[in-house]
Amino acid sequence: MAKTNITALFNKKQIAKYPQIQRDLVDMLHGNAIAGILVTILVFTGLTFGFETPLVQDLKQTFWVILVTIALARLVDTAYWFIRLKGTEYAVAPTKLRFSIGVTLTAIMWSVYSIALYENMTPTELAATMIILSAMASGSATVLAPSRLLVAIYSTLLLIPLSIVILFDHQHGFSVLGILGIVFWGALLSSGFRYNAFFENTVALKQSNAHLLTQMSQERTEIAEINAKLVDSNSKLDHANSNLEAEVEKRTRDILRLSNMDPLTNLLNRSGFLKHLNALIDTSNKLEKNFAVLFIDLDGFKQVNDSLGHEVGDIVLASIAQRLERYCEDGHLGRWGGDEFVAIIPYATKDTAVAVANAMRNGVTVPISANDNQVNLDATIGIALFPSHGNDALTLIQHADLTMYDKKREGSGAIGVFNEVLHAQIRLEQKRREQLRCAIENNELSVNYLPIVDARTLKVASVEALLRWQCDGEFISPAEFIPLAERMGLMNDIGRWVLHRACIDASQWPFEEKINLSVNVSVIQLMDDSLIRTLDNILDTTSILPEQLYLEITESVFTRNDKDAIKRVNDIKARGIQVSIDDFGTGYSSLSRLQSMDCDCIKIDRSFVKSSDEGNDTILRATALIANEFGCKTIAEGVETETQIERLRDLGADYFQGFYFARPMNKNDFINWYNKNN
Repeated sequence: MAKTNITALFNKKQIAKYPQIQRDLVDMLHGNAIAGILVTILVFTGLTFGFETPLVQDLKQTFWVILVTIALARLVDTAYWFIRLKGTEYAVAPTKLRFSIGVTLTAIMWSVYSIALYENMTPTELAATMIILSAMASGSATVLAPSRLLVAIYSTLLLIPLSIVILFDHQHGFSVLGILGIVFWGALLSSGFRYNAFFENTVALKQSNAHLLTQMSQERTEIAEINAKLVDSNSKLDHANSNLEAEVEKRTRDILRLSNMDPLTNLLNRSGFLKHLNALIDTSNKLEKNFAVLFIDLDGFKQVNDSLGHEVGDIVLASIAQRLERYCEDGHLGRWGGDEFVAIIPYATKDTAVAVANAMRNGVTVPISANDNQVNLDATIGIALFPSHGNDALTLIQHADLTMYDKKREGSGAIGVFNEVLHAQIRLEQKRREQLRCAIENNELSVNYLPIVDARTLKVASVEALLRWQCDGEFISPAEFIPLAERMGLMNDIGRWVLHRACIDASQWPFEEKINLSVNVSVIQLMDDSLIRTLDNILDTTSILPEQLYLEITESVFTRNDKDAIKRVNDIKARGIQVSIDDFGTGYSSLSRLQSMDCDCIKIDRSFVKSSDEGNDTILRATALIANEFGCKTIAEGVETETQIERLRDLGADYFQGFYFARPMNKNDFINWYNKNN
């Protein structure tokens, strides 16, 4: 019997694993949002139009328009939450991300406003501004308390920049006001973190109580079942006194039957079904009969367990088993495990098997009533035929299973029959696996280079090394072989080879100017202990300088293991090697990540470059501004037109990369291209 460790729910790492707890915290944030947004608009309007500052009044009104636009967007997002999301099982991450972006942009506007207009403020306006910022930051300690990060970001951006400016402004003599602002900021952080701990513990306690009630219900059910079985066993033992030998034989048969049966559904379990299928194969071989094996996977069952509990899930599984039995002969249906079932349809052709599978699926889709809950499911079914698709039990089930997973990618409720195309895909993957193991040894891997140019001069500043694989005269896409290498555990070996090859090439370039080299490092490679030893070896054995080498790391690595990833980045930086964040803006809490990681460049994802709508431009401009504040350069990926160049240059991008300048080239072609174009 599984035990739930309730105390673990109060650990922050554990809290993050419970979607409902995170959803409750996000609900708290949205529930308090409207009043805060309206107050923001009101006080910003007061500061803008309440103090006439002729020299900068147009700038103040510009700030007012931007902040009101952000506030209205936040109101729309909050209204969307109230109308469409509140009370539903919505996705937490995008909802919280939208809220966090709105709060962060609001705080940035307050900070930029106070610093930009500081020199033109009268003492009265400065005092009013400081009081309002303090009040707004104070309110955030409770309103944003469900998120410790948002409390820290909001209060810091509102108080610290202006306080520091005041503190070091010896001309006006307001240093005491700056000190008070910093002290007040520290007190707010302490208060906000205490509120955060209180909210998280309260929500976690609520969740733990629900888990405890579910566990108690399951235990009572199991105890009742055990007691019933004990009573039945005692009764059988009493009867054994009259005829011991017959009773022993009967119990032996019962034990054999139970060992092959699933106790929840009373269907054959995996072991029992395999025995039955093997026996049927022997008979069918002798009689030259055919049959079909169906692999049935329930669509949406995991959500039932997660949202309604395992008790309701067990009722649903038992009900589904009864429905599927209507379409099978006795003993021809089994529970393979979890929400997966297997069935045998004797004397079935392809059309017959598909027809039965459709009937089974229709039976599954009928709503199920379980403990006052209506459950709606669907099923994805894969079919394998004997003997054309296999001559043994495991092969038939495996082929039906593979077909099911292949159809599942198309969406729920699909039915498919195993075919040679699918089989060929499996054989191709097996072939690729064998070829990839020998790719380095057979000199099939190569490195191409894609230039990165300076936004002002359009001269080459660095190049990105891109791995290519040519096998049997065919170029294999990285999108195909990189995931395969990761699944096979070859990524570290391939990554080391790419680093060595690219650094050797870069150290041999016949250019007067020094050109930086950027090399992608996968998540697996970054977290492996051998990476640092590899880098030390490269720096010792090649003439490339540490500051010329950039390692590109995808932003997603910091959501998997923040502490280990940041430590590894620090180890890399300690050697003088530069770090770039790739695909920036596509991960979780992108801007906040810049506070915790020491990086030199961020690469703006091509999706932001391709689209030129106002929202993307705002994000690009804000990203460039904040990156500059953190001392980072920005590289815009996927540049393909002159219009994009002018737009990105106006938005503050430092470097460009894309097919407008060049496509990936081998070493010699890059040297020729450089000499001709730079």
